[in-house]
Amino acid sequence: MTGRDAAPRRQRQLFKVIAAAFIGTVVEWYDFFLYGSFSALVFNKLFFPRFDPWTGTMLSYGTYAAGFFFRPLGGVLFGYIGDRYGRKVALVWTLTLMGAATFLVGCLPTYETAGVWAPILLVVLRCAQGVAVGGEWG
Repeated sequence: MTGRDAAPRRQRQLFKVIAAAFIGTVVEWYDFFLYGSFSALVFNKLFFPRFDPWTGTMLSYGTYAAGFFFRPLGGVLFGYIGDRYGRKVALVWTLTLMGAATFLVGCLPTYETAGVWAPILLVVLRCAQGVAVGGEWG
């Protein structure tokens, strides 16, 4: 391969990496935006119905905040994975983790069905999403 052939190939690879990172970031931030909206409008009724509306909303926002607290862990974890196994592997894992956690949040039973396990599982999945976003930024 000549030097002239290598430059366009590198440009295509760079474009693919930039496009994948952009799409991953958009999906992750869109998820955080949607979750924030649902925290205020719906999750207080679905996961915290035993509390008055204000307290339920604050508890719902608490689950939203849990994702933010786990971002540094994601940065450290996926920074290590990126250094050790490659950034492409880290990107794939962050996208997979975010997608799986988001899908499972959509599948969660409500408080009426699962009792106290519903908000516990919600917090666990939010923490997983926080790790994924932290890894994306790391």
